[in-house]
Amino acid sequence: MILPVTLTIAAAAAVVNLWLAFRIVPIRVKDKVLLGDNGNALLQGRMRAHANFTEYAPFILILLGLIELAGGSTTWLWIAGVVFAIARVAHAFGMDRATSSVPRAAGALVTWTLMALLAGWALAIAYQANTVPAAKTFQVVPSGSRA
Repeated sequence: MILPVTLTIAAAAAVVNLWLAFRIVPIRVKDKVLLGDNGNALLQGRMRAHANFTEYAPFILILLGLIELAGGSTTWLWIAGVVFAIARVAHAFGMDRATSSVPRAAGALVTWTLMALLAGWALAIAYQANTVPAAKTFQVVPSGSRA
């Protein structure tokens, strides 16, 4: 079964992941930092934004995929996937600042909220599936006989 929502959001996540990685390289080259961050606050923030993305993206993608596979609403899955991508980009821009910022906080809060909602949705699907009443059975009586 093809999961178009999950495949598209996974592709978008790969692009965001590459963008986050590419934002680190110019700083490393300019400051000649091969390992670690050499105390560079901007490099620290960008490295953390990239690492943070890789910590959350797998869970979101797994939840999206399993919910889609279970027949969850594709409209809500599209919304969740797009919101996740926007939240992570906002978070990355917010991590460029040495102090707290609205994009950073909003990106984190939206990601946490989205993960909680998707987890709840997944649990609801899992346990609703087990509460469906069993199909009624009928006894077939051959014609000409009395039951």
